[in-house]
Amino acid sequence: MVTVRNRSGKIFVVTELYYPEETSTGYFLTKIAEGLAAKFSVNVLCVQPTYSSRGVKAAKYEHLKGVDIHRCTATAFNKDIIFFRLINMLTISFSIFFQLLFRMSSIDRVLVVTNPPILPYLIAFACLLKRARYFLLVHDVYPEVLVAAGITSPGSVTVKIGSWLSNKLYRSSYRIIVLGRDMRQLVQKKIAFQNSDKIVIIPNWSDIDDIYPLPRATSSILSMLNLTSKWVITYAGNMGRTHGLENFINAVQKINELDTDIHFIISGTGAKRSWLEAAVKKEELSNVTLLPSQPRAELNNLLNACDVAIISFIPGMAGVSVPSRMYNILAAGKPIIAIADITSELSLVINEEGIGWVVPPDQPDLLAKTILTAWKERTSLVKMGKNARSAAESKYTLDAIIAKYLAVFTENSSGLLINSSN
Repeated sequence: MVTVRNRSGKIFVVTELYYPEETSTGYFLTKIAEGLAAKFSVNVLCVQPTYSSRGVKAAKYEHLKGVDIHRCTATAFNKDIIFFRLINMLTISFSIFFQLLFRMSSIDRVLVVTNPPILPYLIAFACLLKRARYFLLVHDVYPEVLVAAGITSPGSVTVKIGSWLSNKLYRSSYRIIVLGRDMRQLVQKKIAFQNSDKIVIIPNWSDIDDIYPLPRATSSILSMLNLTSKWVITYAGNMGRTHGLENFINAVQKINELDTDIHFIISGTGAKRSWLEAAVKKEELSNVTLLPSQPRAELNNLLNACDVAIISFIPGMAGVSVPSRMYNILAAGKPIIAIADITSELSLVINEEGIGWVVPPDQPDLLAKTILTAWKERTSLVKMGKNARSAAESKYTLDAIIAKYLAVFTENSSGLLINSSN
């Protein structure tokens, strides 16, 4: 018997974080779902806000900007305690899994993000049971990110099992969406270069309407902090285990010993925030101002409160993660000093667009020297800033990126799926 079905079902976007959550994953998945809703019937399965909007109680169900949002029940313990974080991960993943099983049919498609790391495996299993297709959106590559962060060793049992499972996950997906060229290379190795055409590069984007260059003299942050006469470098964003803040602070300490007008503004939150506060206090770094994480509404002011922005990673992060903060720094028209592997997408963009400097991780002396070079050659920063804004406007707009997502899901979306059985 031959069964013919039209593949014109719903798209399920599966993510822990979604509006009103404003952290990067929540923000990006919200815009992606809303963009897909222009052409498809889109359902989101998520949970209540647990990061920047923690404590906000959103509706269990709502229809917003063309998207049907279903917020599943899960624990929301303190994520800074590892045991509680694991409990949250399990309850979030299984709650969404059962909701997807209940709501999905074989003609539907699922877009699932790789965080939390258990979630995509359960979603893949649900799709196997329902004979549906899943599209894997890779924000972080596991278990490689755990090795880079020093959480586990390369030859550990955890890594061996994790690698085997992740390879199965990648090979079983219908499409794999990665954020950069370095990530594509790493994922290709996971699927042993088989069906490498299933891998699609779709970067994140710049918010060019909300983030734009402002005259330095108008910066309310620099005025408030009495830094208008200083030459300022800003670090703004997550302070996680993979962000190499130790290397950065070592360079800051060396510069603090010199007679310069260089000052650093550091804003954000994460696992290394407490360590950072203690290090600044212990070393008496008078050239550092620490700010709390800023709401998205203040992001343009923050990104413009500097002459140069800095992005920092530990070694081994090429292909493992692509920093979303890079794109809005471009939109603000700021040069970038990147502490990153030279093969990373971040490094490639900086060199291709002529917008800054790349320093390999764990070289604080070279980093300090590079910062001093940027400070002395400040006349070159104007051109770099213009190049950055131009790249944001020509390559990394929301409309251009959503068009790529629509193209991926439009492919064969009206095709017929033919199954034969005896």
